[in-house]
Formats: sequence, structure tokens, C-alpha cells
Amino acid sequence: MPTVLPRRIPLTELHCHLGGAVTPAIMWGIAHAQGIRLPTKDYWEFRDVITVSPRRARSFDGYLQLFHWTELIQSSPLAVERSVYEVIGGAYRRNNVTTMELRFNPMKRNRGGEQDLDHIISAAIRGMDRAKLEYPVTPGLILCLDRAFPVHLNEIIIEKAIAYRGRGVVGIDIAGPESDGFRPADYRRLFDRARRKGLGITVHTGESGPIEEIAEVIRHLEPSRIGHGVKAAYDPRTMAMIRERGITLELCPTSNLNTRVVSGWDELRWIIGTFRQQGVRFTINTDGPEMLKTYIRDELASLGRLGILSVEEQTMCAEWARQASFVAGVSGLPLPRRPPAPKAEVEREES
Repeated sequence: MPTVLPRRIPLTELHCHLGGAVTPAIMWGIAHAQGIRLPTKDYWEFRDVITVSPRRARSFDGYLQLFHWTELIQSSPLAVERSVYEVIGGAYRRNNVTTMELRFNPMKRNRGGEQDLDHIISAAIRGMDRAKLEYPVTPGLILCLDRAFPVHLNEIIIEKAIAYRGRGVVGIDIAGPESDGFRPADYRRLFDRARRKGLGITVHTGESGPIEEIAEVIRHLEPSRIGHGVKAAYDPRTMAMIRERGITLELCPTSNLNTRVVSGWDELRWIIGTFRQQGVRFTINTDGPEMLKTYIRDELASLGRLGILSVEEQTMCAEWARQASFVAGVSGLPLPRRPPAPKAEVEREES
């Protein structure tokens, strides 16, 4: 009995960070073309610097530190354009990903104000347009806010997302280390403005921080998707909020295993099983395929091989991802219809 989703089925990737998605060889070339002084002159050592390695202790903070070099190397319009183009084209060639949403923080690529934000964002759009000319893909960009930034800097990113909404920016996100100091209520007005302007809303939460934050994010920011959200499985009330508001989770299995947010495959099996039982919609993503040395079909194949998701359930996840994509509507495509309720939810309604 097959356990792998057929390659002919096109996939949608909703959660992919630009800083973790460019192959080391291309990053090496971009760095040298810009004259960036790297920490090593040996390519293989460089590859270890920007990818996960069993020789380094795995942790959430350690994973975030990997982005230091990738964001620095991508800190120019030319580098951003090349990076976006390569990621979208590569995802199509390797995995038949036809809808891809790439997220990045433009302020982490302007060298502290040395580069102009509009040039960085326009370069990302050019890279996306180049990929669209060569491949049958419908990509979109998500601009990331950062929890460590003051509110006024994040407000600038939101305004840029609104300004470029009609040119390929499809949504906003807020990422960075989860902590008790982050107050979702501080961003309610800004997120409401972005939503009114037609941008999709997704938020990193329920990954490494307190479970209680998930409910706060839902109440104040009203996302239609949540990045990761695995901790929601431990709180029935939070799962009920997610289910009742039709929020889709962007699960990234290998990423959560690498950062030890999830202890192992057994815990992940329980988390996914709980979401399935409670009628919570979820999708499968990579987070950063090159940094984590995995691709979206690798993720699905592992879940199938371990008996966590059947081929039919993998197909359903792919459909939920397609329907939850922010690309629809913003790009002129029809708006997605509400995804069909999971089996567990249908059974509850019928009873």
C-alpha cells in the first residue's frame, strides 16, 4: 500500500523563510559576488555554518542563530532577487510546488538602514516575477515583523506590505523568539489595518513560548493561519478557538524536531492525531528546506512511512494548504472557499 503522495499532485508551501531556503552553493556565490567576508574560506565548513548539523546542540535559539549569516548574505537588492528566484524555481523543479508563499523581514536585509527598504522589497518582487515567467507557479510574499523590534519599526513593515499588496505581497507575519514580554494587544490596531487593506494574517505562536499566548494572538490579532501552533494540542480550549474560527495551522515537522520544540516522532504523532481528532485543520511545510536539509515531499514521505498520515490525509493537507493560501484574491485569483470540515468535526455536527 503506497505511503507517499504521487509527484503528479501539485503542492502548496505556506511556511517557508527566505533565509533558510536558498541552497548553500548559491549562498556561497552570492556572498563572494558581494565581497562579504565569510567566517571560513572552506565551502564545506560554510555549509555547516548555515545548515543544521548533528555536531551542534539542537535548540530553538540555536536554530534562530543560523539566520545571522543567511540574512547578512541576502542584504542587498541583487541578493534578494536572486534568492527569491532560486527558491521558487527550485521548489517547483524538485517537488512540483506550484503555489509558494515566501516570508522574510526586509529590515533584516537593509544593513541597519544602509539599504532602502523599497529596493529590497521590489527586488523580491522581481525575483518572483522572473520565476513566474519560467515556471507555472503562483507565488506570493509575506513580510515578517519581529517580536524583538519596537512597535514603530514593525509598523513601517506593515505599511510597506500594504503599499506593495497589489504587486505580490500577500500577507504579514510576526516571528522571532516567543516570550512573556510580547503583547499581542499592542499590535491589534496595526493588524486590523492590514486586514482591512486585504492582506492575509499569519502569526508565529504555539512553538516555543507559553501556550496561553496562542489564545491571546487569536483574540487580538485574528489570524486566519498560525505558524507552527503545535502547543495548541495540549489545550482543548485553544483547539476549540482554532476550530471554531476556521484557523489553519502551518506545521513544520522537521523544524520542530530539530529545535526540540517537539521531543520526537512519538510526540508529533500524538500532536497530529489530536488535531485530527479535534477537527483542527493543518498543513505540512518545511520552514527552511535548505537550512534543515529537507523538502516538503520529504516531510510528507516521513509522515507516511511512520504511519502518522495516510496518503489520503496527505492529500487532504495539500488541499487545505491550497485553500488557505493568501495568494488567492490578492493576485486576482478567486478567493478560496472554506475548507471542508475534517471528519471528526463532521461527526460532531451530525451527532
